[in-house]
Amino acid sequence: MSGPRRDPDLVRPYVRTDGRVRAHPDVRLETVVLAASGPSAGLGADARAVMGLFDRAGGGGLAVADIAAALEFPPSAVRIIVSSLIDEGLLTRPVPAGAGQPETDLLQEVLRGLRALV
Repeated sequence: MSGPRRDPDLVRPYVRTDGRVRAHPDVRLETVVLAASGPSAGLGADARAVMGLFDRAGGGGLAVADIAAALEFPPSAVRIIVSSLIDEGLLTRPVPAGAGQPETDLLQEVLRGLRALV
């Protein structure tokens, strides 16, 4: 009797991520990323596959979950691959509208406090 057979196409996530085990904490499954212009030479096969999705997407953004589904990769591995591509400047995260601006409610509360002092 032989032991359990392994799928020859099975690639461990550790191999897919080139040994990296942590993604950026702000790269979540719902995070949308865009391809930045730049050379993608020297990338591993999985990173090239991720970048290839953006060529087919016509310049639009893709969510990390969509990348994982399209490539049939584990979502945790895709988060790490995307984090690496962000570090290399090949992917970017769009800045949400209003980012870096204080909330209106907070500003109104500060204004009320200042008026109360006068």
